[in-house]
Amino acid sequence: MSDHLDEDGYAGRATLVVGERELAVTVELRGHFQPIDGYYRWYGRIAAHAELSAVVAGRKTGAVLRTPQGAAAGELSDPDPWDRYRITGTSTPPFTVATSLDALEV
Repeated sequence: MSDHLDEDGYAGRATLVVGERELAVTVELRGHFQPIDGYYRWYGRIAAHAELSAVVAGRKTGAVLRTPQGAAAGELSDPDPWDRYRITGTSTPPFTVATSLDALEV
């Protein structure tokens, strides 16, 4: 999978740091600004990864996700039936977000 960044998020390679472990993973991330509380909320899925499953063992776990655009703290939650863990975070995401209409390609 090649890395892909667009105005909606990021899909591609990333590094997930769980405790002392760094894992090379593949992610699909999105996010949105929540006007009610003023926070940017980002979320996505991490492709099935045997070592991640062994380390996390289905528990909610804090982690840091790094992409080529940045890094952010988030929380891993229960895996889906395909063993893909969901990750969520609040505030600055680990990918570039357009902050003006000029930054978007028209």
